Amino acid sequence: MNDRPGHSPTGGHHPPPSPARRRPLATVLGITCAIMIAEIAGALLSGSLALLADAGHVLTDVAGLSLALVAAVLAARPATAAYTWGYQRAEVLAGAAQAAVLLTVGGLILIEAVRRLVAPPGVVTGPMILFGAVGLVGNAVAAAVLFRSGDRNLNTRAATLEVLNDALGSVAVLVAAGVIALTGWTRADGIASLLIGLLILPRTWRLLRESVDVLLEATPKGIDLAAVRAHIRELPGVRAVHDLHASTVASDLPVLTAHVVVDDCCFRAGQLPRLLDQLQDCLAGHFDVRHSTFQFEPAGHADHEGSSHA
Repeated sequence: MNDRPGHSPTGGHHPPPSPARRRPLATVLGITCAIMIAEIAGALLSGSLALLADAGHVLTDVAGLSLALVAAVLAARPATAAYTWGYQRAEVLAGAAQAAVLLTVGGLILIEAVRRLVAPPGVVTGPMILFGAVGLVGNAVAAAVLFRSGDRNLNTRAATLEVLNDALGSVAVLVAAGVIALTGWTRADGIASLLIGLLILPRTWRLLRESVDVLLEATPKGIDLAAVRAHIRELPGVRAVHDLHASTVASDLPVLTAHVVVDDCCFRAGQLPRLLDQLQDCLAGHFDVRHSTFQFEPAGHADHEGSSHA
């Protein structure tokens, strides 16, 4: 409909995310796979159920990071006639899927922690400390890679949460092994696991909620539609604003659409191009929205539309 008079797209073409997003994820995936293999070997050598459980935990993160990498590859693909926004929402879908996995893992950790408090298993602490340290160092390197990338979209944030989650697991293994080695109190493993589960769940729930907000096309955080409406109505020649909607295609791409009722003379005097520039500048400057679409209408046009206007 953009070729019809009165329909004006603003913001231009929004390029797909850079392929550079894949490199940190691929690096972190390789590090995480190495940690998982090391912890499995350590569990076999030490007989540590805690270390084996942490290796299983890392296995779920390997799956999540693989999903994140696939999403980053898809998001970098260009737009087509069938997918006019490209595959940029793939990173939101991956973030939601990873958050769901992390919530499941957090719940399982809590259940296992309670079980170990009731019936604590015996472990050999030497290999447990060694391979727990390997996991902690590897996760620290992986977290540094993700933070240095400077990419804060939902997909990368989910991957970062998984790495930090793994690091907490390694810390718990080390603390529990140290306490058991010094005191023989085997319930330390269950208490450490319980604390990890309680740390995982709130942050993961926030990530899932943000992902669902994007999928439900909720108004982006930081955009006050009442303020947007007020700014638009202040422009000369504007009579009213209706069908005002704001949503998010991907975590770093908010979009806005609106029907703007203007004076009839704006159509005859050729004022619409200047008004369009003013609207675009207003949204970009005050609300950081750089992709918007406006439909300009004369006052009587409302009689030809449906009765529901927002």
